[in-house]
This record gives sequence, structure tokens and C-alpha cells, in this order.
Amino acid sequence: MNNHRSAHTRKALLPSVLRSALVLLCFTPLFAHAADVDASRLPESIPEGTRLVFGDQNEKVQTLLKASGHEEKLGFEIEYANFRGGPAILEAFRAGALDIATVGSTPPIQAQVAGEDLPIVAAAQSSEPAYGLAVSPGAKVTSLKALKGTKIAYAEGTARQPFVLKALREGGLGRKDVTLVPLRVDDFVDALRTGQVDVAALTEPHFSRYIGEGPDRQERHIPFGEHAVLPRELTFLYASAKSLKDEAKAAAIVSLVKHWIAANQWAEAHPEDWAKAFYVDRHGLSPQEALRIIAAQGKVRFPALEDLIAGQQADIDLLHEVGDIPSRLDARDEFDLRFDPVIARSLKAEETADVR
Repeated sequence: MNNHRSAHTRKALLPSVLRSALVLLCFTPLFAHAADVDASRLPESIPEGTRLVFGDQNEKVQTLLKASGHEEKLGFEIEYANFRGGPAILEAFRAGALDIATVGSTPPIQAQVAGEDLPIVAAAQSSEPAYGLAVSPGAKVTSLKALKGTKIAYAEGTARQPFVLKALREGGLGRKDVTLVPLRVDDFVDALRTGQVDVAALTEPHFSRYIGEGPDRQERHIPFGEHAVLPRELTFLYASAKSLKDEAKAAAIVSLVKHWIAANQWAEAHPEDWAKAFYVDRHGLSPQEALRIIAAQGKVRFPALEDLIAGQQADIDLLHEVGDIPSRLDARDEFDLRFDPVIARSLKAEETADVR
């Protein structure tokens, strides 16, 4: 049986992750096209003793793999390091401390800007928005148009960055109409509570924990109806090109992609079990609140990477247009399209299992 060890703090793996990742924008883009990395094939035979270090967020993937039973099926040793936000994960990759990680849409763009070769190998896309727009007590922001004149938490290098920009655009606003306050994701909730910012994009379970169950619950977030026009949640797995060039690690990454997809499908098919494992046992929410969150997250699909290039290019163009990245990049260079057949086979296998 494989020994699955967990590293739950960033300190154990990388002291330097606390440094700001904004300095990465200084680097000249050197990103290598993912298709150039051993383009002929992906190995699938995993030698004994193979080990991957996985960059997790909110301990979600490790909980998912354990609760679904798929961690024991991986065929290799996995170690987890937990982070909050893409910039710290990118720092860990730069230090050689990670093989693969889970992130939103923006960290692969920042990696490309910084000249780090971290190809996307899988994706999960929800039918619902990525974040809830939480409001500071007393701010009284009730629509996207009402964002005008507010102070908004802004975490460059995370998927919250284009999310906020698109929220402004949908409200008929631009950067000049608001004050974007640069903050680490870890500081968003405290900034809301103290009035340092009026609005912040929070992910679950932090959004539900912040708005609470009190009489002012509805005043602590922009109405959900306003969220309908905002970007859907998109989660990427991206990996070190160095790890993908290592046959043992590349085979382990193939296995991880397959089991990550299967584990997510298990969670969707077993909402009560997933709610208990992640939101109740791991994050301390009530069973009722946990199930409400899961219902609000909608359905998840696993698109072919080829189909995501256009959307990723739109994010690149938006960030370049507002001056957040120095040059217009080619989104195709962020994807390892060799994994599309792996994704397709994984989905077909799950469909066959359902039929049985």
C-alpha cells in the first residue's frame, strides 16, 4: 500500500512563499510551448517509489481524493502542501517544491509572464460563478452598478483579478470608477470586517462563513441575481514541465488527472458524503449550510483543453488591456494538449461504469 503523507503548511515546503508574487511581472516571457515537451507520448507505467508533491488550496483536493477512495488507487505516493491563492503556488513552483497544483485561470497566465513552464493538464468548469461578492458591514452595495466609488480587494495573480475586472465591466464601470486595493487572498475577510475594503470576491467556504446566518446576511453580499452574468468557476491542474519530462512523474500525473476527474464525479454523485467530508468535518460548517453551498455550485464538467484556449486568451487580452501584464501572450502555449485524450478516456470510463 502506498504511503500518503500530507504537508499542511507552506512553511514546511517553502519559506519564501510569503513573498509577494507581484515582482514576477518583471521577468521577460520565456514560456515554452507545452506541445514541445515529449510530444510523442505520455507514459502510463508508474515505477515503484514514484512521488508527487501537490499544491492544494483549502485542503480541497486532498479531502476529495481521500473521501472518494481514489487516493488509494493512484499508484504512487502523494504529498500535499496547502496554499491560499495562486501567487504563493507559483513561488513554490519557482523554488522547485511542487510537481502539480490546483489553481484558477490567472496563475497560468502569470506563470507564462514570469517565464515559468507550467502547462495546464486538466480542467473542471462549473455552471455557476467562481466567487461570491461579499460586502463590508454598512457598505450597502446592492448591484454591480453600485460598485462605483467603492474600495475592492484586488489580488493580482489570482482568478479574482479578471473576475473583478469583468464584474466592473458588467456594471458599466472601469478601473477609474473604483479603488482597487492590492491584498493577499488571506487578508480579504479581515479587510472586509475592518472596512479596509467595501467588496471582496470570496470562494467557499469563506464566503458562507463570512455572510453567516444573522439578520444582516443579505446585506453582506451583492445579490446572487447580480452574479448571473459573472464568469463561471474554472479550476485548472497545472504541472511543472520538468516533472512532465520525468517519465515516472509524468505517468503519475496521468494517473492523478484520471482519479481527480473520477473523484470530482463521485462528489457530484454523493453530495451528502462530500458535504460532510469537506465543509462539515474539514471547515466546520453546518450540514445544512454545506449542502446549500454544494447545490449553489451547480454542475461540473471536464472540457477538452483545446476548447478552453479561446476563453483563456480573452482573459489574457483583458489583463493586457488594463495594463496588468506587460505583453499580449498566446494562450495556446499554456496548455499541454496531449492530455485531451487522457481526459476523454477518463470521462468515457466513468460513463461505462455508470451504465454497469
